[in-house]
Amino acid sequence: MLSEFSEIQGQLKVLCEERSILLDTLRQLEAANIEAESSGIHDGDYQLSKHEYSGIGRGKYSEGSTTESSGDIEKQELEDVSDEDETSFHDTKEHFTEPAVICGSVRGAADHADNQKENENQLDDVERMHGDKEDCYSRYAQIERRKKLPDPVEKEKGVSLWSMIKDNVGKDLTRVCLPVYFNEPISSLQKCFEDLEYSYLLDRAYKYGKEGNSLQRILNVAAFAVSGYASSEGRHCKPFNPLLGETYEADFPDKGVRFFSEKVSHHPTLIACHCEGNGWKFWGDSNLRTKFWGRSIQLDPVGVLTLEFDDGEIFQWSKVTTTIYNIILGKLYCDHHGLMHIHGNREYSCKLKFKEQSILDRTPHQVHGSVEDLSGKKVATLTGKWDDSMYYISGDFSGKLKDCNPSNASLLWKRDKPPSNLTRYNLTSFAITLNELTPGLQIKEKLPPTDSRLRPDQRHLENGEYDRANAEKQRLERRQRMSRKLQENGWKPRWFHQDSENGSFRYTGGYWEAREQGKWDGCPNIFGEFNEELVDSSE
Repeated sequence: MLSEFSEIQGQLKVLCEERSILLDTLRQLEAANIEAESSGIHDGDYQLSKHEYSGIGRGKYSEGSTTESSGDIEKQELEDVSDEDETSFHDTKEHFTEPAVICGSVRGAADHADNQKENENQLDDVERMHGDKEDCYSRYAQIERRKKLPDPVEKEKGVSLWSMIKDNVGKDLTRVCLPVYFNEPISSLQKCFEDLEYSYLLDRAYKYGKEGNSLQRILNVAAFAVSGYASSEGRHCKPFNPLLGETYEADFPDKGVRFFSEKVSHHPTLIACHCEGNGWKFWGDSNLRTKFWGRSIQLDPVGVLTLEFDDGEIFQWSKVTTTIYNIILGKLYCDHHGLMHIHGNREYSCKLKFKEQSILDRTPHQVHGSVEDLSGKKVATLTGKWDDSMYYISGDFSGKLKDCNPSNASLLWKRDKPPSNLTRYNLTSFAITLNELTPGLQIKEKLPPTDSRLRPDQRHLENGEYDRANAEKQRLERRQRMSRKLQENGWKPRWFHQDSENGSFRYTGGYWEAREQGKWDGCPNIFGEFNEELVDSSE
């Protein structure tokens, strides 16, 4: 251990020297910016480079601070040793000596010229990724969508958190009547569509598959599977629990996708969804088992997600466990952890490990994995963070970053920047658009009476009308208590059917045709006043 610590101190000294070099480089960049402005170079181009370069520096040097005590290092060592996939002391060496591929870090002790060249390569990856994204969307019509939520009408009132906690420890949150202050202004049906925010990755995977590049196809599918978690960072509010039969449609011609979801079962709570894109279809159903343990909330998803390309290649996977910590004291945060196995029906499959965050973990949200062929040989390594970006390196690196050369890492996906108009909900720019009733698309005239955007309590919350939202939420939850009786009396979902008694739900078709004709026969006004005949008619 003394030998290890001595080596670490030497490496910290090297990091400090490199930090000094980086600061000098940044000063040179600032000077270059002044010269560039005077010579007429576009300011936006330089700002991107400066932002990415400074982010690269922060990503590495913030972890190697010289103010850390040997006691802190020892605690980190003991934690890393406890990981079943790691060996003694190797993580500590990696942490201080190896460049962070995730952040596009510069190499450890390389000279200044090599560092600049490597950073340029990383910036090229970002630009190439954004270029591919623009190519995927350029053939679709561009639609102007809102940039922020409406300004609140009322001032939000406080709520006694402790009184809620002590009465509901150990209960299923789906059966707890929580005040509207715990909700965000979207439903679980709409939240399902958030998984499709980076659907251009599937467009790109389809394109690679047509060109015969199966490896790039599954790499982009894996990046898509991880990208669905990015929007959960900083999101501490609970989405609205849909009513039985509630639906949501998302027609996004600017993304080349159209999505539909429905709550198909109340007990157990099941949500089914179906999405069509350019050359692919995506569907699944989710049964979310929720437990409230006083200081934390654990969400265990049960269900399989399926992605099918037009050429017949299919990938299936299940989501990992999500836990929300510090419900009583401390700063709320969520973490995703577990093993995700993406099964393919052809040449490749993928395994991704979402590393569980620990108290002393200074690099949270890590995801590492590999792509394997039919013989079990690893042909590519994936690494990144579920809230930031994903990279891949060709070949078998056994999941160890220390054997990877950063200059060989290629960017697969990077999270979009957060909106400038942040609210306490921390919705992404994409999520802000999900509950919008766009006049230009005449959505309200075409929507069925079961669509989430017509739900009154959710709409009142979005508008900041908290008293009205609470009153409507209590009214609809009283009505929701009759859903189990409806289901027991033989109620069936309108747009999905179950393959078998315990099978998955599949879209039956007909929704978009009914939408075109404006015929919503068999779609009750579930948000209106409750009618006992609705229950009796299903018997």
